[in-house]
Parts: sequence; C-alpha cells; structure tokens
Amino acid sequence: MFWQEDNNPDAVQIPDDIVDLLFSVDCKRIPVDHAHLLATALRAALPWLDSEPQLAVHTIHGAGSQNGWQRPAHGSDTELLLSRRTKLMIRSPKTRVAELLQHLPGVTLDLAGHRLSVGAGKIKLLTKEATLFARQVVIRDVTSDLIDESAFLHGVATQLAALDIVLRKALCGKTLALATPQGSMHIRSLLLAALTAEESIRLQQHGLGTHRLLGCGIFIPHKGIDPVNPG
Repeated sequence: MFWQEDNNPDAVQIPDDIVDLLFSVDCKRIPVDHAHLLATALRAALPWLDSEPQLAVHTIHGAGSQNGWQRPAHGSDTELLLSRRTKLMIRSPKTRVAELLQHLPGVTLDLAGHRLSVGAGKIKLLTKEATLFARQVVIRDVTSDLIDESAFLHGVATQLAALDIVLRKALCGKTLALATPQGSMHIRSLLLAALTAEESIRLQQHGLGTHRLLGCGIFIPHKGIDPVNPG
C-alpha cells in the first residue's frame, strides 16, 4: 500500500474524444473467466478491433462483486449470473462510436456456448472523479512472472509518471490468474485515489498496462476508499 495526502482541484470539462458505450444484453449466464472469449467474439463481429489501440473492452460483472474487489472463484464450469441491468461496455474513441452503435446491436456473441445478444447502446462520458478503480491490471506482460505488491506498485508509478500523473494513494488486490490460450496472465485490481480532474480523465483515456481488449487497465469511478481501506 502507498498513501500520500493530496489536494485535488475539480474545475474541468470532460471531453468526448474517448467515451464509454453501454449496450444492453440478453443472456442468462456466462463463464466467470470470459475476457478472452468476449474479445474473440467481438473480433469476429468487428474485424478492425485490433487496429484500434484506443479501444478497450470492459469485462462483464454481475451484482454482488463488492465493487469489483471480489469476484467468484473461476474455473471451467463456473458461471456468472447476469441480470437485466447488466451491460456490455466498450471504451471507444469518438471516431468509432457511430460504427459501434450501428453495427453491434443485433449481434449475438458466442462465449463458449453461451449466446449473448447485444441490444441498443448509449454513450456515457468519462468521469472526473478523484478515485478510480481497475478490476484487472497487467503491469509486467509475462505470463509466468509473478511480482510482489511492492514491485507491482513501482511499475504502476512508472507508467503513471509517463502519463504525467502523480501516484498519491493506491491500493491493489491480490494476484489472480486471467486465462488465455497462451497461458494464464497474472493480474491485480487497482484503486487510485486523490487524482486531479485532469489526471483522472487522462488515466481513463489511456489506461494502464497491457491487454486492453481483455479488460485490463481500464479505470472506472469508485465510490470511495472507505470500503476497501485496510485499516
């Protein structure tokens, strides 16, 4: 854990050059570890996906995930139950928004036999909240290489500095495995607090680490640090 006090001015307009698109879905359940399945299905529907570095795909989460700090134990037969309020979220540059809103509704994605039908989408601007959360972050892109919390936070600080963002307050979760055909990648959840409005927007626009199409390094607003404050 790293903690440093801050002051956080909050008078800036949120740009629309990068936005989140929220699509309704019709599906009862999907595999808990579905990131690679979802990316593969979206690539089939949108062949240009890999050529758009600013696009990111949020993993799908149901109710009861404790703001993303907890998720069900995953395995080949473990499923995530979806509700009518569940959304498929894609973070997209403005140049791709019209295409996504036109072509994704009506598409059915096959996630290992689970058919997820995509409905209408809507635009949601990014946030200027001072506290952001990423459910999964890959800092060192080596599947067999585990790094401890201190090394992970050092990597976070280095990448934040490259974006001209100061690391003031950070909490990371335990190391988990994200399944891919090439092997499991090691990921951690990450909460960053005391960001300025400009830093918050910049971090959401650029993300952190690698594998954005697998839902890694994508930051969303978090209600606050109290629920996850270790003491």
